Amino acid sequence: MRGPSISKAFIDAMEAVDKKVGWHRLPRPLAIPTLIGIRERLRHANLFDTGVPKDGIPPYDPRYLGARTLDGSYNALERPLMGAMNTRFGRNVPPEDTFPEQPPKLLEPSPRAVSRELMTREEFIPATTLNILAAAWIQFEVHDWVFHGHNEEEHPWQVETADDDPWHERPMRIQRTRPDPSPETNGGPATWVNTQTHWWDGSQVYGPTPEQALQLRTGELGKLQLDERGLVPKKLDPAEPDWKGRPGTEWVGLTALRSLFMREHNAVCDHLHARYPELDDDGLYDKARLVISALIAKIHTVEWTPAIIAHPTMVYAMHGNWWGLMGERFDKRFGRHSRNQITQGLVGAAKHLHGVPYSLTEEFVSVYRMHPLIPDELVFRSARDDGLVAEHTFLELQALDVRKRCDELEMDDVLYSLGIAHPGAITLHNYPRFLQEFNRPDGEIIDLAATDILRVRERGVPRYRRFREHFHMRPVTSFEELSDNPAWVEEIRELYNGDLDAVDLVVGMFAEPKPKGFGFSDTAFRVFVLMATRRLEADRFFTVDYRPEVYTRAGLEWVEQNTMKDVLLRHFPELAPALRGVENPFAPWLRV
Repeated sequence: MRGPSISKAFIDAMEAVDKKVGWHRLPRPLAIPTLIGIRERLRHANLFDTGVPKDGIPPYDPRYLGARTLDGSYNALERPLMGAMNTRFGRNVPPEDTFPEQPPKLLEPSPRAVSRELMTREEFIPATTLNILAAAWIQFEVHDWVFHGHNEEEHPWQVETADDDPWHERPMRIQRTRPDPSPETNGGPATWVNTQTHWWDGSQVYGPTPEQALQLRTGELGKLQLDERGLVPKKLDPAEPDWKGRPGTEWVGLTALRSLFMREHNAVCDHLHARYPELDDDGLYDKARLVISALIAKIHTVEWTPAIIAHPTMVYAMHGNWWGLMGERFDKRFGRHSRNQITQGLVGAAKHLHGVPYSLTEEFVSVYRMHPLIPDELVFRSARDDGLVAEHTFLELQALDVRKRCDELEMDDVLYSLGIAHPGAITLHNYPRFLQEFNRPDGEIIDLAATDILRVRERGVPRYRRFREHFHMRPVTSFEELSDNPAWVEEIRELYNGDLDAVDLVVGMFAEPKPKGFGFSDTAFRVFVLMATRRLEADRFFTVDYRPEVYTRAGLEWVEQNTMKDVLLRHFPELAPALRGVENPFAPWLRV
């Protein structure tokens, strides 16, 4: 189904205003129509289908009418595998411009040189408007959305290293992206598949595979298994080596958020059981998962995003995505009496695909390169008196050391410490050093910054200048326009041998001046304008099935009446002094 019709003349006019002035420099009454025009242009010009499987559809179960499936199938009843696990990433760029780069261009300049010369953190640059909980949150979300899987083939890319590079091997080897198991053979560009579901369905809480999701359940009253400390039982912990998840990316912050929302799931189950005692174990689980998935989506939309994009227009616009331009107060007082997306929001409105099957995209994955948010060390303090509890390097907080840290630390102290500390700014020369020599639990050592650069090239995402053109942005015509830091401009010019077209997408996004209040680039923001909307409006559980008959009345009320702050205080009331007066829990908390 295509979305609401907005005239081409309006779209053209708003695009022209944006290119000439910049939407973020306009007063809100003009900025909002400009953003609407930008979004409409992207909907019409930046959605491309890479194919949805027609075979292998699992058997239909009437339960699917009112429940999310474990593999993401049957969200679209008319096209059961759309957005399901192990289906392809789509594209926001025309397919003819997405052929993967090949050697020698793929390896020029050396991704390792880009990492060392432009990414290395010489001194920690904090993002003072945010806390580290915001950094943990986006990784928590990405684990729900995207994963290309592990490539078991032994044909890595060979990356050149400089003579003075202390790297342990020459050349550096970077494993290739796992290929599409069922590629098309029509001569088109390569495709890759998402081993997660493409839907916003809380899979980071409920398990990355159907088998693991079932293991996490207690089998009683819809609840999830937690140990006596409210953590994932050790045998089911993604940080454990025998759990078939992604142990290399686990750390204490992810564990804290996962356990928080598992507790919240169980609280929802208790609430629904009290209101609807006729619901059995599966019924309670299904409804609670709908509620938790929607609550996470709401928190991300109206709390996390306005924290990291603290521009006044964007705060208003993101609330508009959920409640419409009439606002939250109008919605709560009068309810949703219209399916108009602009006036009353995307949630509960009509479902729209804009003529292209839904999927997340390679471009969406590429702009979520936000590793500079991670600090190199973290101080843990008491939530009761701010006293020093422990100090750890980030290496001591991740992967196979997570369980040890969780046994040593109280979870309220962990959350408090994440809440009062700043993450790193998403900019050049601020990449965590330990991630440039990242020792994975499986014994592999990788430079994640170099890998970030190579992955974007390898998957056929255009480099920075061409990428901006595809997203209808003002052209970049000189190196001086890349950054307002003259030293960075010269570093980029030298590394790329004066070839502006060769500048990598990640480098350009990290270098470019940001709009007021933005934690990341306006270039990355263009993908979010399109895909943040699309994740809501393509999902029937956020649109036509966001209703009491599916969620239950009590379930919908839980979503609409709760915030991230409510979730934190429900399970960790000790955090109340630190959160007193804090409007957005992804902004710095008070020291107690």
